[in-house]
Parts: sequence; structure tokens; C-alpha cells
Amino acid sequence: MTEGARLGERPEDDNPGGPAEARRAAPRAVRPRHAASLLVWRRSGARGIEVLMGLRHARHRFMPNVLVFPGGRVDRGDHRAKAISELRPLTRAGLERQAPPSLARALGVAAARELHEETGLVLGRLETLRLWPDLAAIDYLCRAVTPPNRFMRFNARFLIAPAEAAHGAIRGSGELEELRFFTLAEARAHKVATITAKVLAEFEMWLAMGAEERATRPLICFRSERRAQDSRVPER
Repeated sequence: MTEGARLGERPEDDNPGGPAEARRAAPRAVRPRHAASLLVWRRSGARGIEVLMGLRHARHRFMPNVLVFPGGRVDRGDHRAKAISELRPLTRAGLERQAPPSLARALGVAAARELHEETGLVLGRLETLRLWPDLAAIDYLCRAVTPPNRFMRFNARFLIAPAEAAHGAIRGSGELEELRFFTLAEARAHKVATITAKVLAEFEMWLAMGAEERATRPLICFRSERRAQDSRVPER
């Protein structure tokens, strides 16, 4: 692994209290929770590339008033959830670099579930309020681990899905406000965590690649002190 970029030290990067408060709140290392975020994107005429994002509510303990992607931690039920399709080999290989197969699949399920819970969009099929995710619509982008000694830590995977793969009307759950598609420039003009800006940059690079280049690109993990580069993913 090679050393590189450092996550920022602004309060919105990892928790609303910032590094000093976090050290007081969590003197011992906190185990990161597995989580998944989904970048739902579309190409919209003169506006170009747009990504679905929303503002976290001001009363949230974690990153209030910060523009984020839909997402959240993996639930126990995500490991048992049924789906209408499974992860494609390249996506599965990316997720399985740092997760066993059952967790890798659960991360994909969590991304689709959180998308539905937070935005109302369905990536898959909804039957009697039960979501059957379309895991084949998901691509893997990168991973980020919240720095140690924070009262909340996440081992987050950032996944991608085209907007045409989802259906339904966008409706907020109350967790995210101003929920809509933002251009990349609009997103960067808002208050975003440093890691969100880095993920958007990774996404732009991914968009510029062809299918063959995506299949062989290095996998990236952002940490507090380094930008870790995994070996290239073999196309399976």
C-alpha cells in the first residue's frame, strides 16, 4: 500500500464535534461499523452529470447540515435479504477485497435499502413493502475508513448505480433535506465532508474510463493518514 492523501480535520469530516471532542468522547479505539453509500447518477442535457444527494438534518449528531449521498450502516437483515439479481463479478470482487462474500453482498443490499428508506427510490422491486434489490445494477467505486478515536466510526463502501436503474418518486424520509440531483459543481459548492469531495473526484475518474479500464483500475481506500492503493482487480 502506498501513502497519500489525508482526510481533513474539519468537524463535518467525521463527526460534528471534531477531533478534540471525539478524543474526549472515545478515549479507546472504536471499531468501525460496516456501511454503504450509493451514488445514483444521471446525464442531464446541458447540466451534464448529476448525482443524487441530500442535506443531513441540523439535529443529527453525525455531520449535521452536510451534503451526503444516501447510505447507512449494514443491518443484520441485509445478510439474509433476497434479491432479484446478484452482484456482477467485478463489483463482487471489489467488495470482497476487504470483506467476506456474505458481507460483500450485504453491503450491496444495504446500499439499495438505504436508498429506498432515505429517498423513496426503488433499485429493484418492491413487494408488500419488502424490497428485492437489483444488485446487478451496482458498481463498486471505493472505500473509506473513519479515523480512530472518534465516537462514531465507519468502514464505508461507496457504490454506484445509474438513475435509470431505479424507479419511483423522490420523497424524503426526514433524514435528508433538499433531496435532489446535484451537478458536481453544485455539490462542491455546498458544505461537504472532505471524504465526500474525494469520492466525487474518484467518481469523475471512473466516469472517464471505459469498461476495460474500469475492470483493471486500482482499488482505493481512504484512511486518516493515507490513500491506500490495492492491486488491480482481475476481470472475472
